[in-house]
Amino acid sequence: MIYIDNNATTPVDPEVSDAVFSSLKRDFGNPSSSHLAGRKAREAVEAARKEVADFLGCGADEVYFTSGGTESNNLAIIGSALFYKKGHVITSSIEHPSVLNACRHIEKMGFDVTYAGVDRDGIVDVGEIKRSLRKDTFLISVMHANNETGVIQPIEEIGAVAKAHGAAFHTDAAQSVGKMQFSLAAFPVDFMTVAAHKFYGPKGVGALYVKTGSHLLPLLFGAGHEKGLRPGTENVAGITGLGKASQIGKRDIKLRVSHTMRLRDLLIDNLSRLIPGVTLNGHKTLRLPNTANLNIPGISSNGLVEKIKDKVAISTGSACHSGEQVPSPVLKNMGLSDEDALSSVRLSVGKDNTEEEIVAAAGIIAAAVDELRRNAS
Repeated sequence: MIYIDNNATTPVDPEVSDAVFSSLKRDFGNPSSSHLAGRKAREAVEAARKEVADFLGCGADEVYFTSGGTESNNLAIIGSALFYKKGHVITSSIEHPSVLNACRHIEKMGFDVTYAGVDRDGIVDVGEIKRSLRKDTFLISVMHANNETGVIQPIEEIGAVAKAHGAAFHTDAAQSVGKMQFSLAAFPVDFMTVAAHKFYGPKGVGALYVKTGSHLLPLLFGAGHEKGLRPGTENVAGITGLGKASQIGKRDIKLRVSHTMRLRDLLIDNLSRLIPGVTLNGHKTLRLPNTANLNIPGISSNGLVEKIKDKVAISTGSACHSGEQVPSPVLKNMGLSDEDALSSVRLSVGKDNTEEEIVAAAGIIAAAVDELRRNAS
């Protein structure tokens, strides 16, 4: 099988898996214990924290380990709401469900939430965010790059709006960390979500960047782990894997970006040549180097995914919506018709793909589309 669904998850890098397995055997102690085994485990956690911080461009004391992107997003949004107790939050209509559902949850708690729209290119309307600001707006949460289209959002501009207003700014960077170059040193954010399995690390572990001086309350209650913000005995092996993935990411990011961009464009070019009528959904250049969301008229995207699933791994959009026979809310918010949204697929290449794989995948997809169209006519 040719795997081009790297926005759903990525294969674990061999260096990462080696680090995880070594940690499982070596770092068995509880990091909170004072004996030698506990101190060794604590050293592993803190070494990983420094590796993550070095990769992101922040202080190690600003990195808090979580179980992944969903928990980090919930902690940023609900944790902020718990601190402020009342008020208003602004997010966008194309966020990941872990942001949208967290916002819906705080609405039930009595908070007001505004869901800013996007244009045809899938870019959040900064003007609407500005118009939506209220005196009691305490948080703006907009993703860095969309998980379905790969479109990169104007984070610098939105962050400046938040700062000028005195609101905190959270960005879900689960899809961009490890896929593109940036540094928190130049990012106007107070909270940022990281998920290890989106950039060749293990599942079940992530981080939340919390800028020094920011305000959050915990969602879980226990002992004082992660400075009391995220209690629970640390997943030492998983955290070690996140640290190693960050170390590799920092080392290889330039090569990774150029490689995936070349393969993405090769895939688009081949599919456009082989399949009549293919169009790109979302901004043509402001997107992740590995991602293409394509509309293929005359087919059902679910039918295409099903037909080639044992040969080529692709997606109809977010993996969190797999199997649902409904148009993607992200594509609908961009103005696509139901028909176009239901005939769109997400292709996301990775660092381990080769040109030969991409050419072969394009041929398999094109042949399947041709058969589906003929059967439908």
